[in-house]
Amino acid sequence: MSDAGGERSLAYLSTIPVSRVKLLTGKRASSLNAAGIESVTDLLFHVPRRYIDRSTTAAINDVPLGEEVTVVGTVQTIKMRHVRKNLAIINAVVTDGETFLFVTWFNQKFRVRQLAEGTQVALSGKIERKKGRLEMKSPEADVLDRPGESLVTGRVVPVHPGVKGVGPGYLRRGIHNAVKRSLPVSDPIPAEMRERLSLMDRSAALQSIHFPESLDEVVPARDRLVFDELFRLEVALALQKRRQIDEAVGIAHVRASDGLMAELVKGLPFPLTTAQQRVIDEVQTDMARPHPMHRLLLGDVGSGKTVVAVAAMLTAVDGGHQGAVMAPTEVLAVQHFLSIGGLLAGAGMAPPLEALGMSDLFTQTDFDRPVRIALLTGSNAEVNYRESITRSELLAEIADGAVDIVIGTHALIQEGVHFHHLGVAVVDEQHRFGVHQRVELREKGAEAEPDLLIMTATPIPRTLSMTLYGDLDVSSIGRDEMPPGRPEVETVALAKTPAAEEQWLERVRDQAAAGHQTFVVCPLVEDSLKIEAASATAEHKRLSGLLPDLRVGLLHGQMVPADKAAVMAAFRDRQLDVLVATTVIEVGIDIPHSTVMVIEDADRFGLSQLHQLRGRLSRGVGPNYCYLVAEPTTTESEERLAAMVASDDGFVLAEEDLRIRGTGTVFGARQAGAADLRISDIMRDTQLLVDARREAFAMVAADPGLVDHQAVSAEVQALLGDAVAWLFVS
Repeated sequence: MSDAGGERSLAYLSTIPVSRVKLLTGKRASSLNAAGIESVTDLLFHVPRRYIDRSTTAAINDVPLGEEVTVVGTVQTIKMRHVRKNLAIINAVVTDGETFLFVTWFNQKFRVRQLAEGTQVALSGKIERKKGRLEMKSPEADVLDRPGESLVTGRVVPVHPGVKGVGPGYLRRGIHNAVKRSLPVSDPIPAEMRERLSLMDRSAALQSIHFPESLDEVVPARDRLVFDELFRLEVALALQKRRQIDEAVGIAHVRASDGLMAELVKGLPFPLTTAQQRVIDEVQTDMARPHPMHRLLLGDVGSGKTVVAVAAMLTAVDGGHQGAVMAPTEVLAVQHFLSIGGLLAGAGMAPPLEALGMSDLFTQTDFDRPVRIALLTGSNAEVNYRESITRSELLAEIADGAVDIVIGTHALIQEGVHFHHLGVAVVDEQHRFGVHQRVELREKGAEAEPDLLIMTATPIPRTLSMTLYGDLDVSSIGRDEMPPGRPEVETVALAKTPAAEEQWLERVRDQAAAGHQTFVVCPLVEDSLKIEAASATAEHKRLSGLLPDLRVGLLHGQMVPADKAAVMAAFRDRQLDVLVATTVIEVGIDIPHSTVMVIEDADRFGLSQLHQLRGRLSRGVGPNYCYLVAEPTTTESEERLAAMVASDDGFVLAEEDLRIRGTGTVFGARQAGAADLRISDIMRDTQLLVDARREAFAMVAADPGLVDHQAVSAEVQALLGDAVAWLFVS
């Protein structure tokens, strides 16, 4: 296996199908393809999940009792018997040639197929001595080899992740064949960089990660391959950032000391926090440059991101440009229209808005420079400067520049929406949009590309932002930088029992008596025969009976937009005491007097989603209470609930969420179907990520076209594939 120059590069090996590897042809190749292993390079990246050191393996009779151990032996017999309808017991006898070990599994019928007589197997678990014999119950079992196979005696044995349809022995020997035929592999990392970072040679790393002579070789081998994987990713991101700077034509906005932004700050009923001022300065510095801003704003729920977005748009409006905010849902778009309209009205820069959809609430007042804002969604066309407006009239006023700021959903990127001169585009809750939707909004700019501010209230760990959004400049507002006065939230995990239910119902009644409101969140809209979880419609009916003296409303995503708007308006105007809803209220809901959040079947929600839901509680009235009602059935769900009870810091919870879920998917978090990190764990490999990012950006800065590093360029393009093509349009 060699390319035209006689060298073997990973880029070249990525063109060799895995079916060319001895022992991995035919059906086995098809099974590997189904698991995402299509090329020899893919096979080389299918690294072991653990190792068994058979060079020093202790005899079964010598291992300590009652402790976690791994022993190796040969299956002498294995049988299955059905004790009753739902219980099958599998008994096996394993021997190392001197001692017999009696092994039992319950309802693991696949063990009979997995462990045929004569199979060499590694068993991990606790050994106990009962009635004079050694026993092991429900151990993990890794097949080493079938009778007659090698690579498992007197050496460190790699245990590769299983692939359905390919026996462990065939997989191990196939990988061994691929390694033998592929090495040596060319190394595109400059020798100076390898020496400076103490990186192992690539060929040695591939040999040692799969078939180490000793366990001491594994860590440096893995570090080298992790660095390579992260370096490729960071090179792609650095190239994207360089392209944004070099090729895109932007708008050099002028920051006026006495402009609209200064007027907003002067008229705000509260002072900007240090964090808000810092981020506004970062944004406005970007906007003053002649190339487009591409900035990500990370801010926890209630951190004051809206003021930053308004500041950016007012800077654009000052120069005769327009601003746009694209939100993923109509509910969130409406909330932005209300909150931005309220900020501007409070600062004396626009007419006041009291309720969406009411056409007689606009006060006719003279303004030196009224800021005109509009709402455009699939079912709404509203403005803050006229009592009513038709959709066609609004589109015309956006096109001729009469509207300063347009707030909307995907409707903003539909045909027929034309901006006079879009200067800055704000994308909120960016993870809910596809890449091309963001591109389409950005392309609404006429002669120049508008600045782009991407916001999220779902905090992202620093390591993840360095991989997911390494091509963006990142600003953040931490929990310790939040606006003052935010009430504390008491979070309690409750079982699904009558006593626990009465506990939160009593809290709902007490808070209603004080004029406060409650959210009750359910995972489903309607009852399901397949899923045992609370549904919003059934819970609404049930709570209406349990709380006969309270006004209970219902909100879910299947309602028509007008009905949803009416329910939200009623809840916002305190015409409802309790709102039973699905996760349609996850973002974009700001109810000043909501002090109780009850999340039914909370174990069915992700950690970031639970944090977002809790963030809907009042930001001015307190104390607040969040009840997580659940009967968790997995360790992960128990850990999520425990994390919610322990912290209300979104960044802390984001780190915990990453730890619980793992960090395999990186590109997939941005665009479905793109490549995953196969070897790296960015929580564990933070320093390697920092090193890879520094080196990649330095290389691209010194050699923007990678003319002197063509092997690096070829490898990035070959191994990241479609993900690289996507990065160059993102």
